Amino acid sequence: MLCIIKTCITFEQIIEMKVQLGIKTKEGVSIPVYETKGAAGFDLTANSFLKLFNGKKEIDLENTLTHSLAQGYLNLRPSERVLIGTGIFVAIPEGYQLEIRSRSGQALKKGLVVLNQPGTIDSDYRGEVGVILFNSNEHLVKVELGERIAQGILMPAFQAEFILVDELSDTERGQGGFGSTGEK
Repeated sequence: MLCIIKTCITFEQIIEMKVQLGIKTKEGVSIPVYETKGAAGFDLTANSFLKLFNGKKEIDLENTLTHSLAQGYLNLRPSERVLIGTGIFVAIPEGYQLEIRSRSGQALKKGLVVLNQPGTIDSDYRGEVGVILFNSNEHLVKVELGERIAQGILMPAFQAEFILVDELSDTERGQGGFGSTGEK
């Protein structure tokens, strides 16, 4: 049994968690799966390209990239970011969140990372799960529909009660931050 703050759960509860899942359309949408028995995360796949940004400027997907979009891919330029729809909708149980993280292979081999890592999907959100991918390379990277682009991990989500105090308890570190503990 694992007890954190006032919430206690058994590992059997985690293993047997059932989560309601909706899909946008059966065509091209992959139902999330854990690739191995010990996997913490399940893969999320690209179902649609929703928004594209270069710096502060939003790129008009439909009028500028019609050829590649019709062929089911997008060439992401260096430092561009794209919001990708996964085609799935998830009813996350209360007290949990869905964290969206980079796939290690995508980050290493293609330089594609989840920009707001981890992205957080709250338990009361019922819209399509989206992923913000960022091209960290100095060259174009092709992102294809149906490609595994990120991973989702169900995690407990705690809400704290904040208590205003005049002074915080003291620690050895105190207010030292940003490298104050040394480099080695």
